Amino acid sequence: MRPHSRQILTVEETFGRNGWHCELVEGRDVLRAGFEAHHTRVDLIAQAHTQLNALVIVSESPMEFDVEHLPVLLELLAHANKQLTLGGFEYDIDRAMLVFRITNLFEREVFDADIVVSMVHCAIAELDRIVPYAAIVRGTPGDLLDDLDLKRLLMREDVIPPVPGEEEEEY
Repeated sequence: MRPHSRQILTVEETFGRNGWHCELVEGRDVLRAGFEAHHTRVDLIAQAHTQLNALVIVSESPMEFDVEHLPVLLELLAHANKQLTLGGFEYDIDRAMLVFRITNLFEREVFDADIVVSMVHCAIAELDRIVPYAAIVRGTPGDLLDDLDLKRLLMREDVIPPVPGEEEEEY
């Protein structure tokens, strides 16, 4: 069994300093963790790619879609991805999982803790943000799916969680 890389060990240290429980996967440069978000439980996977000095953070949450609703969900994710600067949404059809994936390349084998923390926060927040929209798609009766305006749906703010620390300013 090969030892864990320095890269994934720096990620584990960062998780520990933030009070996040995680487990290293034996024999792989992979770390697993779980988080309770506003709308869903998020399973998080961090994988170090040592040859590239890259870190991939994947957040996922189970959500099943039938054959009728799946194309609409995939279109919703495509529209949501157009709004993103970093990372992207996916749907793992085989495992019925909503997925958000973000990758960063680092200059050194010791990954910058602030960037790792930002990646984790981003992966959790983005997945948590898309869950209510996906649930609306899943809950829409089949005969009304053609009437669902996905771009407009993504503009609804009443279903997304508040951003921590963001306060409304009065002018």
